[in-house]
Amino acid sequence: MRRIDVFGIGIGVFLAGGGLFLAFRVLGLDGISAGIWSQAVMVGGIVGWLLTYLFRVVSHNMTLNQQMEDYETAVLQKRLEELTPEELAALQAKLDDQ
Repeated sequence: MRRIDVFGIGIGVFLAGGGLFLAFRVLGLDGISAGIWSQAVMVGGIVGWLLTYLFRVVSHNMTLNQQMEDYETAVLQKRLEELTPEELAALQAKLDDQ
């Protein structure tokens, strides 16, 4: 993620909080209640996002993990393609013995 993306996300979260505050004010809440409810919704959203992130970390469903798996598969596929028919037959025989 680039630095400008982080700034954009930060500004977006800030504006979302302000928008929630204004929405609660329009719905008839006073300033203090609107502030409390908008903060509660924002904190709930951030905690929800954090939980999804932690779930992806624990389940190894991250972009880096997927890239590593793709790389390992590509390397093994390339090595398999480079084998001569004799080496491939020997490898197949060795696998069949196990």
